[in-house]
Amino acid sequence: MSKRGYHHGNLRQALVDAALELVRDKGPTGFTLSEAAKLAGVTPAAVYRHFQGREDLIAEAARQGYLIFSDVMEFAYNKGQPSALSAFEATGRAYLAFARKYPGHYVAMFESGISVNRSPELAEAASGANKILEQAATVLSERIPADKRPPANMFSAHIWAMSHGVVELFARGTPGTRSPYSPEDLLEAGIGIYLRGLGLISND
Repeated sequence: MSKRGYHHGNLRQALVDAALELVRDKGPTGFTLSEAAKLAGVTPAAVYRHFQGREDLIAEAARQGYLIFSDVMEFAYNKGQPSALSAFEATGRAYLAFARKYPGHYVAMFESGISVNRSPELAEAASGANKILEQAATVLSERIPADKRPPANMFSAHIWAMSHGVVELFARGTPGTRSPYSPEDLLEAGIGIYLRGLGLISND
């Protein structure tokens, strides 16, 4: 087995990459540090040069995931411009795209049980994507009269929850949760209903 870390002089990242594979295939509690070390091509003792334990390793995987997630969300938001509505809707679709393309990161971020407040670095990374979605909600909600306008963080939290629910129930192959509609169609319809309720788009 090749020693990923030693080839590039980055043992720490090699261990994170190994953890991402194991998290994706076995879940966040389904592997040991010894397995991560073996997959990275190093001895178990080498892990402790960089991480205190499995949760510390998964937390770093989650931190990196949040940074990627923020980039994906920001790209989607900017690509949807200049329409505030299309930019906002694009962030929802980006959530689905991220979950599909980066399953190991997704699980580390949202299914490992590790708090985003475990470290200042993880908390800062986690807040990045939320800020992008909140920014999109702020710009879009400016169309609503001030006395009827929901707080931007509530607005964005609703869409985040809806996106997350669609991913968990219909986009990750969870048994017994098949839908006759694609996850994209489900999310688009849900966002549409929500925005109509706020008066941001007209009824068909």
